[in-house]
Amino acid sequence: MSTERDRRRLRFIMLGGTALVVALGALLMGRAESQVNRVALDSRPKGVTVVAARAASYRPSRRYVGTILPWIEARVGPQLVSGYVDTVLVRPGDVVTRGQVLATLDCRNASASSKAVSMQARALQAEQTAVAHESARIAQLQEGGFASPNEIERHAADSASKEAQLMESQARMQRASLEVGDCVLRAPFAGEITSRPVDPGAFVRPGSEVASVVDRETVRVVAEVPESDFDVVHAGVPVEIRALATARPLHATISRRSPSADLATRTVHIEIDVPDHDRSLPVGTTAELSIDVGEPRQATELPLIAASVRGEKATVFVVEGRVAHKTVHAILGEHAGSVFLATTLAPGSHVVTEGRSLLADGDAVEPALEGAKR
Repeated sequence: MSTERDRRRLRFIMLGGTALVVALGALLMGRAESQVNRVALDSRPKGVTVVAARAASYRPSRRYVGTILPWIEARVGPQLVSGYVDTVLVRPGDVVTRGQVLATLDCRNASASSKAVSMQARALQAEQTAVAHESARIAQLQEGGFASPNEIERHAADSASKEAQLMESQARMQRASLEVGDCVLRAPFAGEITSRPVDPGAFVRPGSEVASVVDRETVRVVAEVPESDFDVVHAGVPVEIRALATARPLHATISRRSPSADLATRTVHIEIDVPDHDRSLPVGTTAELSIDVGEPRQATELPLIAASVRGEKATVFVVEGRVAHKTVHAILGEHAGSVFLATTLAPGSHVVTEGRSLLADGDAVEPALEGAKR
């Protein structure tokens, strides 16, 4: 009896477990089926961000990169003598006046040579004076027949020879004097010290730089422009300058333009004189130049991210209602992250910025205005 009862109980448990598993499987299948998207993705509106096109005025411009240079610059150093640097009296940033002593060299050898040449010149001068007097006396004896013409000519030649030797000695004395003067280095003009590459004790030769002086009362902004812009950069054209070192905007006009282009780069050299009485512009730094060209034109302004630029055309998606339309417009120019299109794109049009790469002409969209709360 118990065995038959156990068999029935086991059969009942197995049937119940099987029914439970089947019910659980059916439940899971129904849940999975309910989450399957039966609607094609292409038929659903695509979420995009749009921006309103703005009416603007665009004027073509040219931009160049230039360098700020001093009006005059001098690298001061010895030109005639070599020697050890004795003193350097200036540091970078010092303001100097014309003729101020910047450094001195140890030129005892040049000084001694100058004295020796000076003494030699004095001796030759005395000897030449004596020979000249003797020649004059012998010339007087010719009248009485006491001196021959040959003797007179020989004494005259000796006098001329001594005079030539004296002039040579005086020239060497002048050179020696210049060498002594070259041992004291002075500022050639009023300005500021920009560099001091040597210190006392260094050995310098002719052409070596001991200190550099610049005059920043007026600075020159120089640039090289393409040959195609030759007519754009003629003298007198207004230029907007931005000094990168100080972020200071400046306004000036082109002062001069080279009449020829560089043979290697095919660029034209221009210079702009900028007064800088307070000496606030550092020289040797970069300047950005901007020159307006032509007349202002009405345009439609968009962020660059809203357009696909190719050549002189820009492709944009304009949202009308909830449909995106692909349109192509002429480009007038670009500036500061914006693109300026022809007014064939009406100002106020909603143009797609984010999500543009996933769109095709005629797609349904769910637009969100940039900057608006969702």
